[in-house]
Amino acid sequence: MNPLQGVIAALSGRQFKPTVILLVSPVILLCWKYFASVEFFAGHSLVDGVDPRAFGAICHFISCFVLMAVLPALIVKWVFHDRLSDYGVGLGVRKWTVRSFAVLAPLFLLVSYLASSDPAMLAKFPIDPSAGQSPRMFAIHTASYFLFYIGWEFYFRGFMLFGLRETYGGVHAVLIQVLASALLHIGSPASETFGAILGGLLWGWLALQSRSLASGFGQHFILGIALDAFICFG
Repeated sequence: MNPLQGVIAALSGRQFKPTVILLVSPVILLCWKYFASVEFFAGHSLVDGVDPRAFGAICHFISCFVLMAVLPALIVKWVFHDRLSDYGVGLGVRKWTVRSFAVLAPLFLLVSYLASSDPAMLAKFPIDPSAGQSPRMFAIHTASYFLFYIGWEFYFRGFMLFGLRETYGGVHAVLIQVLASALLHIGSPASETFGAILGGLLWGWLALQSRSLASGFGQHFILGIALDAFICFG
Protein backbone atom coordinates (compact mmCIF):
# COMPACT_ATOMS: atom_id res chain seq x y z
CA MET A 1 0.00 0.00 0.00
CA ASN A 2 1.47 3.37 -1.02
CA PRO A 3 1.18 6.43 1.26
CA LEU A 4 -1.76 7.90 -0.65
CA GLN A 5 -3.68 4.64 -0.39
CA GLY A 6 -2.90 4.59 3.32
CA VAL A 7 -4.38 8.06 3.80
CA ILE A 8 -7.48 7.12 1.81
CA ALA A 9 -7.90 3.96 3.88
CA ALA A 10 -7.53 5.93 7.09
CA LEU A 11 -10.11 8.48 5.97
CA SER A 12 -12.64 5.76 5.28
CA GLY A 13 -12.15 3.77 8.49
CA ARG A 14 -11.86 4.10 12.25
CA GLN A 15 -8.97 6.51 11.85
CA PHE A 16 -11.15 9.09 10.11
CA LYS A 17 -11.25 11.69 12.88
CA PRO A 18 -7.56 11.69 13.89
CA THR A 19 -6.53 11.58 10.24
CA VAL A 20 -8.57 14.68 9.46
CA ILE A 21 -7.22 16.51 12.53
CA LEU A 22 -3.60 15.65 11.76
CA LEU A 23 -4.03 16.53 8.08
CA VAL A 24 -5.67 19.91 8.55
CA SER A 25 -3.61 21.02 11.55
CA PRO A 26 -0.34 21.88 9.78
CA VAL A 27 -2.30 23.68 7.05
CA ILE A 28 -4.44 25.75 9.44
CA LEU A 29 -1.59 26.55 11.83
CA LEU A 30 0.88 27.51 9.11
CA CYS A 31 -1.73 29.64 7.33
CA TRP A 32 -2.25 31.53 10.57
CA LYS A 33 1.51 31.80 11.18
CA TYR A 34 2.35 33.14 7.71
CA PHE A 35 -0.79 34.74 6.28
CA ALA A 36 -2.37 36.07 9.47
CA SER A 37 0.73 37.38 11.20
CA VAL A 38 0.96 40.90 12.61
CA GLU A 39 3.51 41.75 9.92
CA PHE A 40 1.31 40.41 7.12
CA PHE A 41 -1.69 42.51 8.13
CA ALA A 42 0.45 45.54 8.94
CA GLY A 43 1.77 45.42 5.39
CA HIS A 44 -1.76 45.28 4.00
CA SER A 45 -3.41 47.85 6.27
CA LEU A 46 -6.50 49.36 4.69
CA VAL A 47 -7.33 51.80 7.49
CA ASP A 48 -5.92 55.32 7.18
CA GLY A 49 -4.73 57.05 10.32
CA VAL A 50 -4.26 53.82 12.28
CA ASP A 51 -0.87 52.49 13.31
CA PRO A 52 -0.26 49.61 10.84
CA ARG A 53 1.16 47.38 13.57
CA ALA A 54 -1.84 48.03 15.83
CA PHE A 55 -4.12 47.16 12.90
CA GLY A 56 -2.01 44.05 12.24
CA ALA A 57 -2.18 42.93 15.87
CA ILE A 58 -5.96 43.18 16.07
CA CYS A 59 -6.39 41.32 12.76
CA HIS A 60 -3.89 38.72 13.95
CA PHE A 61 -5.94 38.08 17.09
CA ILE A 62 -9.27 37.93 15.24
CA SER A 63 -7.76 35.58 12.64
CA CYS A 64 -6.74 33.21 15.41
CA PHE A 65 -10.36 33.10 16.55
CA VAL A 66 -11.64 32.45 13.01
CA LEU A 67 -9.03 29.89 11.93
CA MET A 68 -8.50 28.11 15.24
CA ALA A 69 -11.94 28.27 16.85
CA VAL A 70 -14.65 28.87 14.25
CA LEU A 71 -13.18 26.66 11.51
CA PRO A 72 -12.42 23.61 13.71
CA ALA A 73 -15.79 24.03 15.44
CA LEU A 74 -17.44 23.73 12.01
CA ILE A 75 -15.39 20.60 11.37
CA VAL A 76 -16.53 19.16 14.71
CA LYS A 77 -20.19 19.86 13.94
CA TRP A 78 -20.43 19.24 10.19
CA VAL A 79 -17.70 16.69 9.51
CA PHE A 80 -17.43 14.71 12.74
CA HIS A 81 -21.07 15.29 13.78
CA ASP A 82 -19.95 15.64 17.39
CA ARG A 83 -21.04 17.99 20.15
CA LEU A 84 -18.82 20.93 21.05
CA SER A 85 -19.24 19.96 24.70
CA ASP A 86 -17.28 16.79 23.87
CA TYR A 87 -14.37 19.07 22.99
CA GLY A 88 -14.34 20.99 26.26
CA VAL A 89 -16.83 23.76 25.50
CA GLY A 90 -18.70 24.43 28.73
CA LEU A 91 -17.88 24.15 32.42
CA GLY A 92 -17.48 20.36 32.40
CA VAL A 93 -16.90 19.04 35.92
CA ARG A 94 -17.60 22.31 37.70
CA LYS A 95 -15.73 21.40 40.88
CA TRP A 96 -12.52 20.80 38.93
CA THR A 97 -13.03 23.85 36.75
CA VAL A 98 -13.78 26.35 39.51
CA ARG A 99 -11.26 25.07 42.06
CA SER A 100 -8.37 24.76 39.62
CA PHE A 101 -8.99 28.28 38.35
CA ALA A 102 -9.23 29.71 41.87
CA VAL A 103 -5.95 28.06 42.89
CA LEU A 104 -3.89 28.68 39.74
CA ALA A 105 -5.08 32.08 38.47
CA PRO A 106 -3.23 34.01 41.24
CA LEU A 107 -0.07 32.05 40.41
CA PHE A 108 -0.21 33.13 36.77
CA LEU A 109 -0.87 36.70 37.84
CA LEU A 110 2.39 36.55 39.79
CA VAL A 111 4.19 35.01 36.79
CA SER A 112 2.94 37.90 34.64
CA TYR A 113 4.23 40.44 37.15
CA LEU A 114 7.68 38.84 37.27
CA ALA A 115 7.84 38.48 33.47
CA SER A 116 6.94 42.15 32.96
CA SER A 117 10.50 43.14 33.92
CA ASP A 118 12.17 40.67 31.53
CA PRO A 119 13.86 42.64 28.70
CA ALA A 120 13.02 39.92 26.16
CA MET A 121 9.33 40.11 27.06
CA LEU A 122 9.39 43.91 27.06
CA ALA A 123 10.76 43.79 23.51
CA LYS A 124 7.78 41.73 22.30
CA PHE A 125 4.78 42.73 24.40
CA PRO A 126 2.25 44.12 24.11
CA ILE A 127 1.87 42.82 20.58
CA ASP A 128 -0.48 45.74 19.90
CA PRO A 129 1.78 48.79 20.46
CA SER A 130 -1.22 51.10 20.90
CA ALA A 131 -2.56 49.14 23.88
CA GLY A 132 -0.97 51.39 26.48
CA GLN A 133 -1.97 54.72 24.94
CA SER A 134 -5.24 54.98 26.87
CA PRO A 135 -7.74 52.88 28.85
CA ARG A 136 -9.96 52.82 25.74
CA MET A 137 -7.18 51.41 23.57
CA PHE A 138 -6.35 48.83 26.23
CA ALA A 139 -10.02 47.78 26.33
CA ILE A 140 -9.98 47.24 22.55
CA HIS A 141 -6.75 45.30 22.92
CA THR A 142 -8.28 43.19 25.71
CA ALA A 143 -11.37 42.33 23.66
CA SER A 144 -9.38 41.25 20.60
CA TYR A 145 -6.85 39.39 22.76
CA PHE A 146 -9.76 37.55 24.40
CA LEU A 147 -10.76 36.21 20.97
CA PHE A 148 -7.17 35.13 20.37
CA TYR A 149 -7.13 33.01 23.51
CA ILE A 150 -10.47 31.41 22.64
CA GLY A 151 -8.98 30.32 19.32
CA TRP A 152 -5.72 29.11 20.84
CA GLU A 153 -7.27 27.09 23.66
CA PHE A 154 -10.03 25.59 21.54
CA TYR A 155 -7.61 24.43 18.88
CA PHE A 156 -4.95 22.83 21.04
CA ARG A 157 -6.79 21.80 24.20
CA GLY A 158 -10.12 21.21 22.47
CA PHE A 159 -9.96 20.20 18.81
CA MET A 160 -6.60 18.42 18.96
CA LEU A 161 -6.65 17.05 22.49
CA PHE A 162 -10.20 15.74 22.66
CA GLY A 163 -10.22 14.85 18.98
CA LEU A 164 -7.14 12.63 19.31
CA ARG A 165 -7.75 11.21 22.80
CA GLU A 166 -10.00 8.33 21.76
CA THR A 167 -7.42 7.01 19.28
CA TYR A 168 -4.12 7.77 21.00
CA GLY A 169 -5.10 7.94 24.65
CA GLY A 170 -5.09 10.93 26.95
CA VAL A 171 -1.34 11.08 27.61
CA HIS A 172 -0.31 10.98 23.96
CA ALA A 173 -3.09 13.39 22.94
CA VAL A 174 -1.77 15.87 25.50
CA LEU A 175 1.78 15.44 24.22
CA ILE A 176 0.77 15.88 20.57
CA GLN A 177 -0.96 19.19 21.24
CA VAL A 178 1.97 20.34 23.38
CA LEU A 179 4.32 19.58 20.50
CA ALA A 180 2.21 21.60 18.07
CA SER A 181 1.57 24.56 20.35
CA ALA A 182 5.20 24.80 21.51
CA LEU A 183 6.55 24.75 17.95
CA LEU A 184 4.18 27.57 17.01
CA HIS A 185 6.05 29.71 19.58
CA ILE A 186 9.30 29.54 17.62
CA GLY A 187 10.59 33.09 17.24
CA SER A 188 9.28 34.12 20.66
CA PRO A 189 11.53 34.68 23.69
CA ALA A 190 13.00 31.39 24.94
CA SER A 191 11.28 31.72 28.31
CA GLU A 192 7.90 31.99 26.60
CA THR A 193 8.57 29.08 24.24
CA PHE A 194 9.74 26.70 26.96
CA GLY A 195 6.96 27.97 29.20
CA ALA A 196 4.51 26.92 26.48
CA ILE A 197 5.56 23.32 27.07
CA LEU A 198 4.73 23.54 30.78
CA GLY A 199 1.52 25.43 30.11
CA GLY A 200 0.44 22.95 27.45
CA LEU A 201 1.01 20.03 29.80
CA LEU A 202 -0.86 21.70 32.66
CA TRP A 203 -3.82 22.98 30.67
CA GLY A 204 -4.06 19.75 28.68
CA TRP A 205 -4.19 17.74 31.90
CA LEU A 206 -6.75 20.12 33.40
CA ALA A 207 -8.91 19.88 30.27
CA LEU A 208 -9.01 16.09 30.60
CA GLN A 209 -9.71 16.17 34.33
CA SER A 210 -12.42 18.82 34.14
CA ARG A 211 -13.69 17.94 30.65
CA SER A 212 -13.62 21.68 30.04
CA LEU A 213 -11.38 24.34 28.50
CA ALA A 214 -12.67 27.02 30.86
CA SER A 215 -10.08 26.86 33.62
CA GLY A 216 -7.06 26.68 31.33
CA PHE A 217 -8.48 29.39 29.10
CA GLY A 218 -9.02 31.70 32.06
CA GLN A 219 -5.51 31.13 33.38
CA HIS A 220 -3.92 31.63 29.96
CA PHE A 221 -5.88 34.82 29.31
CA ILE A 222 -4.94 36.24 32.72
CA LEU A 223 -1.29 35.40 32.07
CA GLY A 224 -1.31 37.29 28.76
CA ILE A 225 -3.47 40.30 29.52
CA ALA A 226 -1.97 40.88 32.97
CA LEU A 227 1.52 40.87 31.45
CA ASP A 228 0.45 43.59 29.02
CA ALA A 229 -1.23 45.57 31.80
CA PHE A 230 1.87 45.45 33.98
CA ILE A 231 4.04 46.55 31.05
CA CYS A 232 1.70 49.33 29.93
CA PHE A 233 0.63 50.72 33.30
CA GLY A 234 3.04 49.28 35.87
